[in-house]
Amino acid sequence: MADVDLVDLALDDPDAAERGARAVLGSSPSPERRVRALQALGIVHRDRGSPDLALGDLRDAVLTATALGDAALVSDVRATYGLTLVEAGQRRRGLHELDRATFDVDHPTARTRLRRSMALLWVGRRAESHEEMLRAARAFAEQGDRLWHARTLHHLGLVELALGDLDAAAEHTRQAIALFTPDDDPLEPLWAEQNLGEIAVANGDLARALAVFDGVAAEYLRLGRPRPHLAVTRCRALRAAGLPREAVEVAREALAGTTVHPMDRAALELVAASALVQVEERPEAAVLARAARDGYRRLGNTWAEAQARLVLVRARRGERGVRWDREAREVAALLHAERIDDAPLALTLAAERSAASERSALLAAAATYRSGRPALVRASGWWATALARDDVGDSGGVLRACGRGLDALDEHRTTLGSTELRALATGHGRELAALALRHAALAGGPRTLLRWSERWRATALAQPPVTPGDEPVLASLAALRDNGRRLAEARAGGEATDQLDQERRRLERAVRAEHHRQSGRQAGPAAVAEHLDVDHLVDEVGEGCLVELVDVDGVLHVLVVHRGRVRRAVAGTTADALALTGSAAFVLRRAARGRPFTPGDLRRRLQDTLLGPAARLLPDGPVTVVPTSRLHGVPWALLPALAARPFAVVPSAAQWLRARAVPVPAARPGDVVLLAGPGLGTGGAEVPVLGRRRPDAVLLDGADATVAASMAALDGVRLAHVAAHGRFRADSPLFSALELADGPLTVHDLERLRVAPHRVVLSACESGVLAPVGADELLGLASALFALGTAGLVCSVAEVDDAATAALMVDLHAHLDAGLDPGAALHAVRAAAPGDPTATAFVALGV
Repeated sequence: MADVDLVDLALDDPDAAERGARAVLGSSPSPERRVRALQALGIVHRDRGSPDLALGDLRDAVLTATALGDAALVSDVRATYGLTLVEAGQRRRGLHELDRATFDVDHPTARTRLRRSMALLWVGRRAESHEEMLRAARAFAEQGDRLWHARTLHHLGLVELALGDLDAAAEHTRQAIALFTPDDDPLEPLWAEQNLGEIAVANGDLARALAVFDGVAAEYLRLGRPRPHLAVTRCRALRAAGLPREAVEVAREALAGTTVHPMDRAALELVAASALVQVEERPEAAVLARAARDGYRRLGNTWAEAQARLVLVRARRGERGVRWDREAREVAALLHAERIDDAPLALTLAAERSAASERSALLAAAATYRSGRPALVRASGWWATALARDDVGDSGGVLRACGRGLDALDEHRTTLGSTELRALATGHGRELAALALRHAALAGGPRTLLRWSERWRATALAQPPVTPGDEPVLASLAALRDNGRRLAEARAGGEATDQLDQERRRLERAVRAEHHRQSGRQAGPAAVAEHLDVDHLVDEVGEGCLVELVDVDGVLHVLVVHRGRVRRAVAGTTADALALTGSAAFVLRRAARGRPFTPGDLRRRLQDTLLGPAARLLPDGPVTVVPTSRLHGVPWALLPALAARPFAVVPSAAQWLRARAVPVPAARPGDVVLLAGPGLGTGGAEVPVLGRRRPDAVLLDGADATVAASMAALDGVRLAHVAAHGRFRADSPLFSALELADGPLTVHDLERLRVAPHRVVLSACESGVLAPVGADELLGLASALFALGTAGLVCSVAEVDDAATAALMVDLHAHLDAGLDPGAALHAVRAAAPGDPTATAFVALGV
C-alpha cells in the first residue's frame, strides 16, 4: 500500500490506517512519508473524538511539511489541521489556518476547498460554505476523481439542507449515492441515505424519514459500525411526529455511549432538551440545553449555539427577568438573520418578553415565515400573525390567522399514515386552537364557537389508517401475541416475567415503527381536511338534540343544537369535572366489587359542572353528547338529565355526521358474530344464550376464539358482540387489547380490517376507555373502530361486575333485536333497573 493512501484509509478504515501510520513512523521514514502518516493519525484521532491527540499529530505534520518546503503538501496538511481546530472549538485559529491553506497557494486543491467549506458550515457561514463546496465538486469532477466527487456532492447536499434548498439537497445527495460503488466503504452511501432522511424531515415527510432511518440503523447494526449522529436525526423526526418521550429515550441511549464525538454530543443534548421542553420537564431540559450551548460554543458553531440558547429560553419560559428577556431577543435576532426554521418560534417567544412597540415588530418578523416553508414552520408564522391581531383586539383577524395555521397543520397531519402520529401531530396546533376558541367565545355567536370547536377536534378519526404490508406486520403482531400469551401463563404460574416484559417492549417498538413508517394517502394543499358545515349539522340534528362541550381557557361552554338553533350556556371548569369523574369511577368500581352503590349528590354535582344551565335546555327525546377528549370517560348515565332519556356519546359532531352516513348492511346469514374470550368470571355466559337466540350467528369461543378467526369473522359484519377481557394501555393506547384464546387482539390488529363491523358491543370492563392525545384527539379500541367506519358501539367506561354484565347484555340484545339503536337500547335496559351501577357504567358511542 502506498504511504499516500494512508489519508484516504483514515476515512475508510481507521484501525488499518492507524496500524499503517505507526508502522511508517517506526521505520525512519522520509519527511514526506512522516507528514502523511501524522496526517492520517490526526484524522483517526479527530474522528474518534480525541482532539488533543489529533491536534498534536497534525501540528507536527504541518511543521515537518513546512521544513520540507513543499507548498502543496503544506496546504493540504494545514487544511486538515484547520478543520480539526474548528471541530475542537478553536474557531478563529482553525479558520485562519484554513484561509492560509487556501489563499497562500496559487491553486488550492479540491480537498482543501472541501475542508474549508465544512468548517465554514460548522461555524454558520453557510453561503460561503456553499460557494466553496461547489468549487470543490467541479474540481473533482474535472479530475475524474469519482470517490471524492461523490463525497463532495454528499457534503454539498448537507450545505443546501442547511440553506433550506431542499430540492437541490436531495438531488445532489442522490447523485452522490449513485456514484458510490460496492468497493467503497459501505458507510459512505449509508451516510448519504441518512441525509435523505434528514431532508425528508425538513420537507415534513416524517413517515419517509422514519423509514429511511430504520433502514440505515439496521445496516449500521449489520456492519457493526454505529454512528451516533443517526440518533440525532431520528430524535428530530420523532419530535416532529409528536413523540418527544421516544426522542428523549433515543438521545439518552446514544449519550450513554463511550465514544460520542463532541459535535454529536452537543447535538444529542440539544435535541433531548427540545423534547423535554415538549413534555414540560423544564429543569432537566435547561440542564441539557445549557450543556449543548456550551458544547457548541467550544466548537465555534454559532448558529447551533443560538438554537441551544433558544431551547434554554423555552425551558425558562415561565421565568421573568431582564436577563432572560435580553437573551430571548438576542437569540431571535441571530436565528432570524439566518432565516432558520426555528426563527418564528424564537421571535414569538421574544415578543412575549418585550414591550408593546418591540413586540409588534418581533411578531411581524415571525409572520414572514407564513409561506414558502414546511407546514410546521408556516403554522408558527400564522401563530405569530394571530398573536399580533390579538394584541389589537381584531377577533376576525385572529380567527383567519388561526384558520390558516391549522390548514398548514392539516397538510402536515394528512401526510402521516399512522393513526397515532396523526393524533399526536394535532398537538402542534393546540395553542392556535385555544386562541381561536377564546375569540370565538368572546366575539362570535354560538354557531361560530361550534364551528371552531369542531375545527381541531377528533380530526385523526376522519382519515382511515394506512397499514403496512401484510407479511411483516402479521409476523411482528403474531410474535407480540405469542409473547402476551406466555406472559399471562407466567404470571398465572407465579414465574418471573422480566425477560418476557423486555421482549414485549422490543416487539411493541417494532410494531409501532412499522406503522409510523407508513405515509398518508394524501399530501400537499389538496389534503387539507374538510371543515364542518354548521348549517348542515343543524339541519341534520333537526328535531333531535346535540350537546357539545367546549373547553375555553379551562371553562366549559355547552352548545345545545335543537330545532334549527344553537344555544350556549356556561357550566363549570374542566378541572372540577375531571375531579368529579374520578369520584364517579371510584363509586362504580366499589359497586363492581360488591359494595353498595351510593352516589349520593354526585349525580347532581356532576351534572351542574358538566352541563350547568344547559340541562334545562334539553328537550324530551334522544340526545347526542359531544364531550371534550379529556371528558370522554365520564359515566354520563349518572347525570339525571341524561338518565331520563336515550343518549349516545360521540368524539365530534363531524364524526356523528359520518356515522349517520354509514349504510346499514343488508341482513344476511352470518352477519352477527358472537365472540367469547378466555378468563371471564362467567365464561362469557351471555354468548351461548345469544347463540341460541341467533342460530345463524357465527359463534367463536374457547380455543376457537383466536385472533385470526375473530378478524376474519368481524370483517364487515352487521353486529359483533365481544365478551373478552379488555386491557387499556394509557402509555400506548394502540396496544389496548381484547384478550383472546391465542393472545391479545390489539388496535393495530383492528386497523387491518378491510370493512369495519357496522355495530359492536364490547362487554369487557373499561372497553370504552379512550386516551386523550394531541390537541383534542382520542386513541383506543373504540376510536380505532370509528376511524375504520363503525357506526356505533356499546362499551363500558368503568369497572363492571361480570355476572351482572352477562345478564345486562342479554337484555340489551333483546332491545337491539327489536330494532332500537344502541342508545335507545341501553336506555331501555336502565329504565328496567333504575340505579343499576352496571348499566350506569355502559355507554353508547356513535349511532
